[in-house]
Amino acid sequence: MAESVRITVDAPGAGRRLDHYLTALGTWGSRSHVQKLITSGAVDLDGQVPKAGALLRGGQTIDVRAVSPSIPAGVEPEAIALDVLYEDEQLLVINKPPGMVVHPAPGNWRGTLVSALLHYWRGPRPGLDPFRPGIVHRLDKDTSGVLIIAKDPATLTALGNQFRRREVDKRYLAWVWGRVRSHSGTITEPIGRNPIHRTRMAVRRGGREAVTAFEVVERCDDITLLRLFPRTGRTHQIRVHLSSIGHPIVGDAVYGRTRSRAGKVLIARQALHAEQIAFCHPGTGERVRFTAPLPADLVTLRHRCTRAA
Repeated sequence: MAESVRITVDAPGAGRRLDHYLTALGTWGSRSHVQKLITSGAVDLDGQVPKAGALLRGGQTIDVRAVSPSIPAGVEPEAIALDVLYEDEQLLVINKPPGMVVHPAPGNWRGTLVSALLHYWRGPRPGLDPFRPGIVHRLDKDTSGVLIIAKDPATLTALGNQFRRREVDKRYLAWVWGRVRSHSGTITEPIGRNPIHRTRMAVRRGGREAVTAFEVVERCDDITLLRLFPRTGRTHQIRVHLSSIGHPIVGDAVYGRTRSRAGKVLIARQALHAEQIAFCHPGTGERVRFTAPLPADLVTLRHRCTRAA
């Protein structure tokens, strides 16, 4: 069974290659898969069969006919409980627990959000990539908090456009080492791939624009609780930016440094929580906002810091 999706090219899409534009929407998987859809004739551009490298103009119409996928090898539905904050016909909003990987990959096939969604939905959703079914954005494995999932291709496309246009407001909480002196500020250092450790990111010249605003919530001894507002969405952005100003996140084994209080490890993962997200609901057009409560380990950490203040 094939499902057709119609997309109108928005202003940011003008001048982009067709295959790049469709890949960025996140609905049809990797660029190689998108290119196969185009070459197989499953994509029309203004009613004509295009080439993958066709340059787009604002207002053009793209029709994609994609066969509803089966569950890929290596990925199995699993009865993993989801902490659902909100659900309707188009959206699912959850509070992701720490330790859960979002996308399956070698070494992390089990216990992922994708496997949980495949069980929750009793199989893949029509028109959605089964490797990332409706997942518009992601959180690191050890970051907890609010995560939006689209339930159909049109909603996924609409939400993806909002993220690309920076119309989604995100708010995080992070406990960092040291007393942050300024009550508020903005970090604007560019971020790129670490030239030595390729699995890491780093502040580096020539990197992509990255902007993180912050404000102090609490200061307690040698730890500061910050509320953060990332304006861009670079990989590991908050963790890299905070480390770059000398205040790495407590428990961050990659971008932090081994530190403890009185010889005790305070938390077994980076103390970072996606507290809130706000966006325009694709169905109603209303501005909606969802907040994820703190998980138990961060509640404990906050109590410890309060007592030490």
